[in-house]
Amino acid sequence: MAEEEATTTLETTLEFTPTWAVATVCFILILLSILLEHLLNLLGKYFNRKRRKSLIQALDKIKSELMLLGFVSLLLTVSQRRIAKICIPKSVGETFLPCTETSSDAEEETICAEQGMVSFLSRQGIEELQYLIFVLAFSHVLSCVLTFSLGMAKMKTWESWEAETRTLDYQFLNDPRRFQLSHQTSFGKRHLKFWSDHRFLRWPACFLRQFFHSVYKVDYFTLRHGFIMAHFTEGTNFDFQKYIRRALEKDFGVVVGISWWIWIFSVFFLFFNAHVFHNYLWLPFFPLVMLLVVGTKLQGIMTMMCLESPHVVRGPLLVKPNDNLFWFGKPKLLLYLIHFILYQNSFQIAFFTWTWYKFGFRSCFHKQNEDIIIRLAMGVVVQILCGYVTLPLYALVTQMGTSMGKAVFTESVSEGLKKWRAKAKKNLAMENTNHFSYATTSLDASPDTSLETSLDHSPSFTLAAASFSLERDGPNPISDSKIVALEIEGEEQVNGKGKQKVSSYNGFELSKTSTKSKYKEGE
Repeated sequence: MAEEEATTTLETTLEFTPTWAVATVCFILILLSILLEHLLNLLGKYFNRKRRKSLIQALDKIKSELMLLGFVSLLLTVSQRRIAKICIPKSVGETFLPCTETSSDAEEETICAEQGMVSFLSRQGIEELQYLIFVLAFSHVLSCVLTFSLGMAKMKTWESWEAETRTLDYQFLNDPRRFQLSHQTSFGKRHLKFWSDHRFLRWPACFLRQFFHSVYKVDYFTLRHGFIMAHFTEGTNFDFQKYIRRALEKDFGVVVGISWWIWIFSVFFLFFNAHVFHNYLWLPFFPLVMLLVVGTKLQGIMTMMCLESPHVVRGPLLVKPNDNLFWFGKPKLLLYLIHFILYQNSFQIAFFTWTWYKFGFRSCFHKQNEDIIIRLAMGVVVQILCGYVTLPLYALVTQMGTSMGKAVFTESVSEGLKKWRAKAKKNLAMENTNHFSYATTSLDASPDTSLETSLDHSPSFTLAAASFSLERDGPNPISDSKIVALEIEGEEQVNGKGKQKVSSYNGFELSKTSTKSKYKEGE
C-alpha cells in the first residue's frame, strides 16, 4: 500500500510533462473528432441526396445525444473530486450494494474514514460510470439500427406483393362485382376460427400466431385495400409498401432518440442492480414479456377488424381503420412501447459488456452462470424477435388507425405543398389588405357608394388549392392530438376573363385524394 501511495504522489502533472506529448495527444483527439464529424456530414448529405428527410432527422437526434453525453461526461469530470469528498454514514453506504466485497484506498475515502464515514461516490466510481454511459448510448443506437435493418429486410418481400396488386390475376380475383361471405374470403379463413368470438381463446391464439409467419400475403392485401378505401377512391394506384417504408423511417427517428423518461428508467435500472434484488432472475425477461404482449395485441387487432367486417362482402373483404382498436385509442403508444423495449434490452447488453470490460468475466456482477446465460440469451432473442417479427407487424397494423400520417406524401410533394401553402397565405393576406384599404377609401370619398361596387373593382384572387385547418378528431374524447385536415381541391386561377382549373400538382393527382384525408400533426 505504501508503494501505491508513493506512485500516486509521484504522478507528474502538466507542469512537468513534455509539450510534444501534450500536443500529440490533443492532435490525435482532435483528428478523431473531425473524422467522426466528417463521416456524419457525409451520411447526412447522402440522405439529403436520396430525399430521406426522416433519416436526416434521426441523424440529428444521434448528434444531439452525443452532445448531451459529452456534456454529462464534462460535468462528471469537473465535479468528481467534490462528489467524492461528500461523506455519508457507513450504515447508509453499505446498503443496496451490487457486490458485498468493498475495498478502496482513494484519498477522499481516507478523509471520510477518519470521520467514521464513507465516500458518497469515489472518483474511480465516477470514471467507471462515464464508461457505462457511453457504452449504453452506443449500444442503444446500434440496437436500433440492427432492429430496423432486420425489419426492412423482412419487408423487402412486400415489394413483390405490391407489384402483384397491379396484375390482371389480382384484379380478377378481387373483382368488385363478386359477392361472397366474409368467412369464405382468404382473410376470413385465416382469422375467423372457432376461437375468434371468445376472448379467452382469442388472445392465446393470437399470442401463438406471432411465432408462425406473423404477416401473410393475404394480411397485406386486405389491410392495403382497407387503407386505400378509407382514405382514397376505389381503384387508386397507390404504392402502399413505399408508404409503410416512409412511415417506418419516421418512427426510426423517434426510437433512436433517448427521451427524458428513458433517462429516468435508466436510473431505476441502475438502482435495481443491487444484489438484494436478484435482478438477473427477472429483469432480463421484462423486455421479452413486453414484446410478446405488443405482438399479441397487433395480431388481435387484425382479428378484431375481421370480426367487425360485414358478413356479406362485395369483392375483397373490407376492413375499416379505427383508432379504438388500439390501447387508449392511440396507435402511437405501440411505438413508445417498442422504444422502451429496445432501450431496456440495450441496457442489459451494455451493462453486461461494461462489467465484463471493467471487472472481468467472472466479477461479482456475474458470479452465477445463470446470470451470464440469461442476459446473453434474452438480449439476442429480443433483438431478433423485435426486428424480424414484431416490427414488420407493427409497421403494417398501425397504418389502420383512423388518420393517416404525413408519410402518405413523398418528400418532394410535401415540400411543394408547404411552399404552396405559404404562397397562398401571403397572397390572401395581400388581398385582404387591398380590400380593406380600397373599401376605406371608397367610403371616405362617397358615403353613398356601396361596398359591393368597390369590391368589384378591387383586384381579386381566388385560391382553394391548399387550405389547412386545425380541428379535433370527431367526437372521440380519448384522442387529444391535434388533427390537421388537408383539403386539396382544384385551384382556380384568374387570367384575364377566363378561369383555368388545376386538378394536379407535381404529378400528384388531386382528384384521387379525398377532401377528408387527414394526418396527425407531429407524426
